[in-house]
Amino acid sequence: MAKRTRTVAAPARSTRKTPRQPAARTQPAPPGTAGREFQQLVDIMARLRGPGGCPWDHEQTIESLRGFVLEETYEVLDAIDRGDHAALLGEIGDLIFEGVFLAQIEHDEGRFTVSDSLRAITAKLIRRHPHIFGSEATGVRTPGQVLEQWEEIKAREQKDAGERRSLLRGVPRTLPSLLRAHEIGSRVAAVGFDWAQSSQVLDKIEEEVAELRRAVTSEGQARSEEEMGDLLFSIANLARKLGIEPESALRKANDKFSARFETLERAFESRGESVHDATLEAMEAEWQRVKRLDSSKAKTGARENGRKYKTNQ
Repeated sequence: MAKRTRTVAAPARSTRKTPRQPAARTQPAPPGTAGREFQQLVDIMARLRGPGGCPWDHEQTIESLRGFVLEETYEVLDAIDRGDHAALLGEIGDLIFEGVFLAQIEHDEGRFTVSDSLRAITAKLIRRHPHIFGSEATGVRTPGQVLEQWEEIKAREQKDAGERRSLLRGVPRTLPSLLRAHEIGSRVAAVGFDWAQSSQVLDKIEEEVAELRRAVTSEGQARSEEEMGDLLFSIANLARKLGIEPESALRKANDKFSARFETLERAFESRGESVHDATLEAMEAEWQRVKRLDSSKAKTGARENGRKYKTNQ
């Protein structure tokens, strides 16, 4: 059976991983070998699903793989956030494997093959990059112009296919909400529907905070939920304007808070106490001490990095 650490009924494993060691090959593979490696993966997947193959792999469906696809995606993101390139090497392979697995199931059902998927994405990339692959100059030079051209070509393709044209039609509803808000903002910004400056988004956020305050004070739960959504949507758009991916920023904030609170817990335990019995005032005092310690470590790290940079010059 291919790599699987849990069944559908088992509890989800922790997303925290021990950093992987690099593969035995320490040097990058020579150019031109990716196709051979990919074909070997496709062949292995076909064997796992074929006669005499793995019973677990046989019983999977595209629906049963949804959770694994999502899990592997987040493990790729976790490796990126940690800057763990050795882990990223393996996680990219895991994510590619999920795509091959899905395509093999579709092939078994007589719908399409992984080669069809590869041809589709290759054709799309060539079609939507005429400034690179086209025979005529397009005048596209900046990342913003590339995005605008992409959306224009996409809309033209939808029209030619007889589909209703919509910038937001392809934004998956299953995306995490902050990421979906970021994507929605990016797509409408590609046609110029955007704030001119980041400071204008900050003004909008202040406006939404005031509206949320009024809703919480006097307008009830439903209005509070609506205004909270508006505030979060505005924050996601500020992140976009600043070039920050909001899901990644929030993951890092979650990790920072969790690490600090665990330090707080250990401090109480070292004194034979428990946070369950501590007063809010005592926890707040310890929290501020932990923050000061973190700040001191960050400043020391910055100074060390500065010295290393000067030494290497």
